[in-house]
Order: sequence, then C-alpha cells, then structure tokens
Amino acid sequence: MDNHTSGGQRLVIKVGTRLLAHSTGQLNPDYIESLVKQVVRLHKLGNEVIIVSSGAIGAGIGRLQMDRRPSSIPEKQAAAAVGQGMLIQIYEKLFSEHGLTVAQVLLTRADLISRRRYINARNTIDCLLKWEVVPIINENDTVSVEEIKFGDNDRLSALVAGLIDARLLIILTNIDGFYNDNPRKNPQARLIPVVNDITPQMKSWAGLPADDLATGGMVTKLQAAEIATNSGVGVYIADGTAPDILNRITSGERVGTYFRPRKRYLSQRKRWIAYGQLVKGSVTVDNGAKRALCRQGKSLLPVGVISVDGSFKTGDLISVLDLEGKELGRGLTNFSSTELSRIKKHASGDIPAILGGKDEPEEVIHRDNLVMYGYGSERRGKDASRGY
Repeated sequence: MDNHTSGGQRLVIKVGTRLLAHSTGQLNPDYIESLVKQVVRLHKLGNEVIIVSSGAIGAGIGRLQMDRRPSSIPEKQAAAAVGQGMLIQIYEKLFSEHGLTVAQVLLTRADLISRRRYINARNTIDCLLKWEVVPIINENDTVSVEEIKFGDNDRLSALVAGLIDARLLIILTNIDGFYNDNPRKNPQARLIPVVNDITPQMKSWAGLPADDLATGGMVTKLQAAEIATNSGVGVYIADGTAPDILNRITSGERVGTYFRPRKRYLSQRKRWIAYGQLVKGSVTVDNGAKRALCRQGKSLLPVGVISVDGSFKTGDLISVLDLEGKELGRGLTNFSSTELSRIKKHASGDIPAILGGKDEPEEVIHRDNLVMYGYGSERRGKDASRGY
C-alpha cells in the first residue's frame, strides 16, 4: 500500500447522501459530527482538506417531508435550495467549535467548461486553503440544468481532485470497497484491495446504481477513480461508517480499495480537455490515422477522417472513434462539422482550395489539444500538474 502518513498533503474527501442522511432524508447530525472530528484531526496534522458533500437534495426532501426523491428538475432544484442551507449550517457550527472556518463552494459544469472559469475555480480553492479554510463543495443543484450536470458528486470529487492537484481522493460510501460482485447478493464476492489499472472486466463488476436518495453507485465511483488516477491522484473507496476511517486510511492501514495513480498522467490543460468539456460531436478515422494517433502521438489530419457526426463549431470538443466505434480519445477541433465534412479524406495541402482560405490549420486536432485514452500521457512526476 502506498504511504500517506505524512502531513502537508492535499486531500479531497467525498461523502455521499447515504452517509449524511437517514433513509427518511433527514440529515444525520451524529455522522456529520464524527466526520468533522476526523477532518479536524487531519487538518491539525498539517493537511489541506476539501470536502465534497452530497446531501442537499436529501436534506430538502426530509425537511419538506417528501415520501420519495422528486423526479422533475424544478422539484429537485427546489429541494436542494431548502437543503443546502441546512447542510452548510451544520458544517459551519461543527467546524467552528474546533476553531475552523468553512466556505461553501457551489459549482456547475459550466464552471469547468470555460477555461477561464476553470482556472478561476482552481485559484479560488487554492486561496481558501492558503487561508486554512475548509472548502465544502457541492454541485449547485438549484441552477444546474440536466444537459450540463456533473451527474453525481463522485465525478465532481474526481474533477475537483484533479483541478487542485490533490494527493488523494477518499470516496466514503456505505460499502467497504470495490468487489468483483455485489457483496449484498453474493456472499462469495471478493474485495479488491489494490487496483493498478481499471479494466473492462472491473467495469462489468461495478453493477448499477439504485437508491431513492442518492444518484451515484459503484459505476460512478469507478468512473471517478478513472478520472482521478488519470490526473495523478490516488483514490480510496471505503466504508464511511467504519470507526476513524480517515485516520486509518491516511496512516496506511489496509482498508477499502486503493486505486494507484497512473505514473504518466494528464497535465492540467489536458485534464480540462478530457473531463471538463462536453463532447459536441465525433469523427471516425481509418486504421492509418489510428496507428499515427495511438502509437506515434501524431496530430489528427483530415486525410485520416472518413466520417463526421454531430453539429459542432471550431474549438468544440469532439470524440475520435475507430472503425469499430470505439472512442480512442477526444480533442479540440480546428474546424466546424460543416468544414470537416468538406475536407475529410483530403490531404492538408488541399484545405485552402476547398475552404477558400489562405491560413487554414493543417490538422483537424493538434496533438497538444488531443487526449488519447489508454495510450499514455506526455507528463510524468511533479511537473505533470503544470502547463495549464
């Protein structure tokens, strides 16, 4: 197991609705108090701690005495508006008893889509940590629209961990790690203590989420682990109800499942490209282009593009697919879908004549704006966080 015992680490702790609230939706103040005490101890050891906290909608459901989680967007947003104030009030009260100040940080996906807002969010959180404030981060459910939601706080926590160059992401849930089957249904299911690489088989083990209060499940936690480890962040999935779980993890005890960060991981800018953006379309490439992209780290040229799907503009994020429909990667396009449909299968030298311009780019996607999945990254070690 990797060593996390030293202080001075930047840690992101994600805690879900199932832990923060009773099955009725009412917040569980005893659990929140226990969580706060553990975070305070980590803080006193010199660690910088960020909490990604679910529970706003669940708290609103409980306060409004709803029978079940609302299904419509306006109802969810209204419940979140009621619950978010309750949630941050409890955190503020409990942390202040230990002399610590909290800050409420509500993010939407739009905050990470914009490059300027992405960097601004990073700088704001950095400033709070410099002031020894504990950021409490949640998705701004009151204003988020379905098309650009993070979807769940597992994914949000991974994006935040990558955004601020955290050393470790700890996802607390109501199960004690990642299993090769559902342990509640299969008593023979085996806990996986350490994961070096997330495989397709592991994704098949994850199962499906199912809960009236929470939105995530093991599928989303595995997706979060993949995002974080590709960003150079180690990830634990552990039982948040286990006594003193945060201290046990940071002290190196073998608990839960630990996902090791990739040795070669994405720079800040490529994290933003890969995970902060919304995909607006796709191109399918031939086998020659696939080899050039995957094996040689080349830019994508129009001659290798055989089809274009979707409607997108210059600068939008698009997926790059092989002939079998598998996503090889994604990147920022130099051409709109209309332009690309005209220049596909053509040599780069033909572009000015086809489009009528003089200074057209030679590449559909330059390699600096391209992230290839499963084919390594361009940075290693401490310098991988730079270059944004």
